[in-house]
Amino acid sequence: QVQLVESGGGLVQPGGSLRLSCTASGFTFSTYDMTWYRQAPGKQRELVATITKTGATTNYADSMKGRFTTSRDNAENTVYLEMNSLNPEDTAVYYCNAKKRVFGVISYWGQGTQVTVSS
Repeated sequence: QVQLVESGGGLVQPGGSLRLSCTASGFTFSTYDMTWYRQAPGKQRELVATITKTGATTNYADSMKGRFTTSRDNAENTVYLEMNSLNPEDTAVYYCNAKKRVFGVISYWGQGTQVTVSS
């Protein structure tokens, strides 16, 4: 059974930090690129950060550059999102996505974890 389980969300004050985790099972994690998305209330889902299957390359949305860092541990089947200097505009449900292209696209989603930035 394929699963992606996010954790680490919660309530944090502006300027604070959180570290999200996404742990995979049921598929070969190390062969998938991983992407973090987020969706704020009333807004479309947006891309936060991506990391290639080996971890060699990362990319970030402009508003996250310098504040967010994604990494992965293929031995632990886990991808991380370190978030610093959080502000209320970062409040959203954060999702991880696993994707690879093999004669088409295979894509798996986690259930999301809520991040709320508020004083």
